[in-house]
Amino acid sequence: MIELKMLPVKHGNVPLRYARGHFATNHSHINYYIDITYEKTRLSDARDSARQLVSHFINNTPVDTVLCLDGTAVLGTCVADELTKVGFHTINQSNSIYVVEPEYNANSQIIFRENIQPMIRGKHVLILMASVTTGFTAGKSIEAIQYYDGQVAGIASIYSAVDSIGDIPVRSVYDIGDLPDYASFDYRECPYCKQGQKLDALVNSFGYSVL
Repeated sequence: MIELKMLPVKHGNVPLRYARGHFATNHSHINYYIDITYEKTRLSDARDSARQLVSHFINNTPVDTVLCLDGTAVLGTCVADELTKVGFHTINQSNSIYVVEPEYNANSQIIFRENIQPMIRGKHVLILMASVTTGFTAGKSIEAIQYYDGQVAGIASIYSAVDSIGDIPVRSVYDIGDLPDYASFDYRECPYCKQGQKLDALVNSFGYSVL
């Protein structure tokens, strides 16, 4: 087990849980593990986080579909529910929002089957992620949405270490200002590896595995 700490609550009632150390993702090494388990699995936390995220999108681009990456389907459902409440003007003309999860092919590319494509094609798609660190995954999601003729309505996450992906801003509950020394490294240039510091854990959207 790694020891998780909690930042003081910035907005709402859900703190940011994190651990500092030496961690490896699929495409980088990072010095913080951001734990989004409760926001993804506990309804009260998901609802509170959804309210914080939706506040960034009021009176902005319509949202037809929420694309839930990193296992954020519970959170995505809460986001869709918040967006459809009376008083919000992001809702589309049909007054309904699709909540979908991506499928990946053997090359780790996002694909959408024929039955899901109508929820992407010609739709305003909000990308929802647990965290945005390097922007690699978000960039792949943008490419997939555009390939299937959808329009990216925005990017939302619980934590983000970047302000934007290309010209698309990333809206988050917590950001780099909350963990100002957050860093991501190419594994070949990782200073911890060069110093001989062992990895604490492998991390991905499911959680972590201690080494």
